[in-house]
Amino acid sequence: MTKIRIAIQKSGRLNQDSLQILKNCGISIDNGKDQLKATSRNFPLEVFYLRNGDIPQYLRDGVVDIAIIGENVLIEKGADIVVAEKLGFSKCKVSLAVPKSVEYNSVQDFEGKRIATSYPNTVQGYLKEKGVKAELHIINGSVEIAPNIGLADAICDIVSSGSTLFKNNLKEVEVMLRSEAVLAVSPKISEERKEILHKLQFRIKAVLKARQSKYVLLNAPNDKLVDIIKLLPGMRSPTVLPLAEEGWSSVHTVINKDTFWEVIDELKQAGAEGILVCPIEKMVL
Repeated sequence: MTKIRIAIQKSGRLNQDSLQILKNCGISIDNGKDQLKATSRNFPLEVFYLRNGDIPQYLRDGVVDIAIIGENVLIEKGADIVVAEKLGFSKCKVSLAVPKSVEYNSVQDFEGKRIATSYPNTVQGYLKEKGVKAELHIINGSVEIAPNIGLADAICDIVSSGSTLFKNNLKEVEVMLRSEAVLAVSPKISEERKEILHKLQFRIKAVLKARQSKYVLLNAPNDKLVDIIKLLPGMRSPTVLPLAEEGWSSVHTVINKDTFWEVIDELKQAGAEGILVCPIEKMVL
């Protein structure tokens, strides 16, 4: 039986988030401790646990068919590889940072400076676009220490919360790109495995849509029902059911989590009562 081969990060937060989305897609993975390869028992899928930086080459060579990987890694090492789906988790920035004591005006301040980074291609591309020339020191590992030991004047690295920069007396001054986990596809994937990929993407889209939505039930007086329904951005139109109490209806709908509180405030002002909010596990459209 043909199986699609997926690469995910061997360890770290991206590993956990990747396994979680596969689990939410109903895919069970038989995974023993320290295994570098595992198989799903209920979906035609094999998981390869690889170093993040090695995954683009494995995709390029066709060793794996797809991968869950940080968009920043693809931009640095696999700009030629197609992204099938943005997954919305493991968000971060790739930024330039300098010591807190340094006065910073613009990206032109990097002219002639030494920058320590694990992302040389990303930095070179960004600075070239800005017309700036700098000297790059390529470091695989923690680059935050470089300015403190005199190795560099600045660094380029991924930034999530910014706490690591703060601890190392650095400040973020330029955001070069924003990244999140993506589903990337090998250029050598077979037609047979593309069919499996389409099935996996269908499940992933249902999970991602559910994560962005809330199921809302509310009670509305019938004389205010029209105004309340106008506020609801439902999937197609809200469900309206009569309540046992005359003059009242129950309204069921879905609200995007990004606008959730604004819509709830408007519903209350319009006369909605007894608002109940529930999480959604999957949304199949």
